[in-house]
Amino acid sequence: MRPIRRALLSVSDKTGIVDFAAALNGLGVQIISTGGTARTLQEAGIPVIPVEQVTGFPEMMEGRVKTLHPAVHAGILADRRKPAHLQALQDAGIEPIDLVCVNLYPFENTIARTGVSLEEAIENIDIGGPTMVRAAAKNHESVAVVVNPDDYPAIIGEMRANNGAIGAETRRRLAAKAFAHTAFYDAQIAEYLRKQFLPDTLFPHEFNVALRRAQELRYGENPHQQAAFYRIPNFTEPSIATAKQTHGKELSHNNLLDCDAALELVKEFAEDRPACVIIKHTNPCGVAVADTLAEATERARMADPVSAFGGIMAVNRVVDSDTAEKITAPNTFFECLIAPGFAEDALPILTEKKKWGANLRLLEVGELKPPQGGIVLRGLTGGVLVQTRDVQLLKESSSAASMQVVTRRAPTDEELAQLLFAWKVVKHVKSNAIVLAKDWVIVGVGAGQMNRVQSVRLAAEAAGERAKGAVLASDAFFPFPDNVEVAAIAGATAIIQPGGSVKDQEVIAAADRLGLAMVFTGVRHFRH
Repeated sequence: MRPIRRALLSVSDKTGIVDFAAALNGLGVQIISTGGTARTLQEAGIPVIPVEQVTGFPEMMEGRVKTLHPAVHAGILADRRKPAHLQALQDAGIEPIDLVCVNLYPFENTIARTGVSLEEAIENIDIGGPTMVRAAAKNHESVAVVVNPDDYPAIIGEMRANNGAIGAETRRRLAAKAFAHTAFYDAQIAEYLRKQFLPDTLFPHEFNVALRRAQELRYGENPHQQAAFYRIPNFTEPSIATAKQTHGKELSHNNLLDCDAALELVKEFAEDRPACVIIKHTNPCGVAVADTLAEATERARMADPVSAFGGIMAVNRVVDSDTAEKITAPNTFFECLIAPGFAEDALPILTEKKKWGANLRLLEVGELKPPQGGIVLRGLTGGVLVQTRDVQLLKESSSAASMQVVTRRAPTDEELAQLLFAWKVVKHVKSNAIVLAKDWVIVGVGAGQMNRVQSVRLAAEAAGERAKGAVLASDAFFPFPDNVEVAAIAGATAIIQPGGSVKDQEVIAAADRLGLAMVFTGVRHFRH
């Protein structure tokens, strides 16, 4: 193990750098530094050799060129195991560099600022930093590379325990972290510039995604699986990734999936009356809209109280005390509650009630907006599917243009309103998806079946007597008239579906024969 004798420190994030440098200096390490880092260390009384003294060349082009020099990179890249490399250093009068501590220009923070210009963003693309990091990581058998201030204490501890040396295993771990750090950095730059220069190219030949771990999870979908949750940097839309957990125990893998499903569905009602969504295993088991949030939560729960127990609830308004009382009523239990916010007088009710306070997770997401555009990723074994988000909606104001009445009877105004309500929900149900709605409550759901008529039967069975006078939404076309016949027997009066089956005319004829109104949307909402 070779002791660290010479270190190069050049950091944008100066967290802990003074203490780290002081400890290195105390271990007899000679410190080379650049620009602002050198000034910070000098002001702290730590001896520093400016990098221009090493290169014999002043910084130029506003600091763009300062470390890109053989005196730096030969000192980093020389493989100490090779006599020829050591001889080349000696012949050139270059001293080796044993430790490189670098983190990069704050590109992520720069592009997160409102109104940042393209010129500012590009100026914050680091060149020398990643070059030094990659060089040191490549030569990790001879050089230690540090990119994260969290590693400073452990490095100093190891050096003190080993006469100033850092072991091979640590250097390898640091090298792996370093390459991940530069890859993450470059992925953000690539995505930013794609949006700037290739805005119409959603799916480039080489696709880069920058993800930062938010937390390691106790396990995945099942206890024998490992899992972690990663966030996309600078993602600002209200989401589970940006939510602030204000109360309750840590969220699990399955909690996160269900929370995401609940929030994405309640966003459909961001601009509507108070709404409540209850999710179980990513499917809605209760959805309601009402004049007050308390009423909406109660109606959503009563849509299917058995399934709602232990579910995930999301609402589109700040939770007040009346709503909190409904949520924590006897014989109820929810794993998580997601809301734009929580009124001060609601918090004690949610967090201090016996059997409730310790178990309910509260997630605050801020003011909701309708679902935005963008892309979604889905992993397969050995690959990833990438697609745009399904944000297409039908709006009552544009219904004449976006829907086609195909039956002799047109839906009444009330039926049309309920159809549009059901249509917002059915796009969030696993295919084959059927939703029955009545009086602004989802009364029956059929999800994930291998044939559509079975989904209709399940929705009708769940609704029971409430199916009489309800409307039905289907995420995809009806392949056969039997779907209409089962819906009519249950008591449904109107249907909304995409249309497009080769048997559309038979389906329409069945609706006419049974007195149902039917509209085609021309839009499918499969969810697998």
